[in-house]
Amino acid sequence: MISYEPLFKTMKQKKITTYDLIDKKGFSRATYYHSIKKGKHINTSTICQLCELLECEVQDIIQFVKL
Repeated sequence: MISYEPLFKTMKQKKITTYDLIDKKGFSRATYYHSIKKGKHINTSTICQLCELLECEVQDIIQFVKL
């Protein structure tokens, strides 16, 4: 299972709010609320976009969790 908990921690560490990510940095509101917040899958281009926007690495966005 993929967890987005690292994304939320990274945002908190960098003091980037959901508002900042969506309205100031231009990230998709639908992707954030309908996929990420609900734990659904996102594609690799979205992960790349998040890494660029947050200036971080993939492991700062997602984590594999064994069930």
